Amino acid sequence: QVQLVESGGGLVQAGGSLRLSCAASGSTFSSYFMGWFRQAPGKDREFVAHINPSGGQTYPKDSVRGRFTISRDNAKNTVYLQMNSLKPDDTAVYYCAAGARNGLPVGRIMTYDYWGQGTQVTVSS
Repeated sequence: QVQLVESGGGLVQAGGSLRLSCAASGSTFSSYFMGWFRQAPGKDREFVAHINPSGGQTYPKDSVRGRFTISRDNAKNTVYLQMNSLKPDDTAVYYCAAGARNGLPVGRIMTYDYWGQGTQVTVSS
């Protein structure tokens, strides 16, 4: 069982930056694949980025590549999403998720077993 708590969301102007954090409970954090998803009002939840258990491989969504960076600190049981050059279209509730099963598509919601409660990111124009 893993419990995830996101933080770091807020209101920022277009072009600004935010760093989201996701703190995980449990001693097996370093064995989980981690992902960030987001959901804008009236839209489906969509994949943003994924990182493997060691942190050596990351997979950002094409539309955020070069602006968003996913990273993790296994000693702190925390995964991060650094978001730069934010755009109004990035406005959404951002969720972190943990998955234990290797070999599944990283962008699929069903790949992940545990979810946080989400943190709101609002980008003003």
